[in-house]
Amino acid sequence: MSPPVFPLDAAREAVIRALDEDLGPGGDVTTRAIAGTGGRAVGEIVAREPLVVAGLPLVALVFEEMARRTGLAARVVLLCDDGATVAAGTVLATVEGPPAVVLGGERVALNFLGRLTGIASLTAEAVREVAGTRARVSDTRKTTPGLRALEKYAVAAGGGENHRSTLDAMVLLKDNHKLIAGGVGEAIRRAEAAGYPAHGIEVEVDTLEELDEALAAGAGWILLDNMPLEAIREAARRGAGRARLEVSGGLRPGRLRAFAEAGVDRLSLGTLTHGARAMDVALDVRS
Repeated sequence: MSPPVFPLDAAREAVIRALDEDLGPGGDVTTRAIAGTGGRAVGEIVAREPLVVAGLPLVALVFEEMARRTGLAARVVLLCDDGATVAAGTVLATVEGPPAVVLGGERVALNFLGRLTGIASLTAEAVREVAGTRARVSDTRKTTPGLRALEKYAVAAGGGENHRSTLDAMVLLKDNHKLIAGGVGEAIRRAEAAGYPAHGIEVEVDTLEELDEALAAGAGWILLDNMPLEAIREAARRGAGRARLEVSGGLRPGRLRAFAEAGVDRLSLGTLTHGARAMDVALDVRS
């Protein structure tokens, strides 16, 4: 799998919003009171626990923006690549500049880094669990509003796949669409009539009967939502060579292997983004 592309524009927007939020109209009054705009500080950003790195380019953007706002110079050196697995105590980056820059950007940089490394680390755990099967681990649209591009980047850094970043990416017929249309087959037919070929449509099903209807209508992907394991195995048997199958609903690392071994193509986990804890990272000033 090729390295994920860092979403630079989304990152810049997020950094500006986050610094506006954190600094307030008056800026970092504490650091200004004790250090003014002069002096020099060297900070090391350190992993306090084992983790998969994601979001280091954001760290650089935070301190670059702080330097721009203050009119002061700063130097950031990234010492790891996103996607790397590191041990506790690893120095991930250094930042050098006036305390007004280093301490002014500290919390925002760590918040982003902790959040994204948490997502990447949880994703990597899920990917390891299904290794050796054909099932891929993917994310969902259950992301933090305004941070989707960054959170999905972190999933990719952890070895997962991104699934439908926006509503215009593909037709995915879910329960409410089926209800409005009057059933699985009719929903697929309406999507086809709107110009979307059935082989490019994904439809969510809750029962084997709905699965059969989706297969008969020619859906290219079928999402097995909250179905028991035995039903998923039967769905894989019926769908073999006819459609690709995705499993979703209540999946989390630690209980993925049996679903992956059932013969499906993808496991989608909302918890990768909405359930990941922030990893423990810190900025230690050395001088």
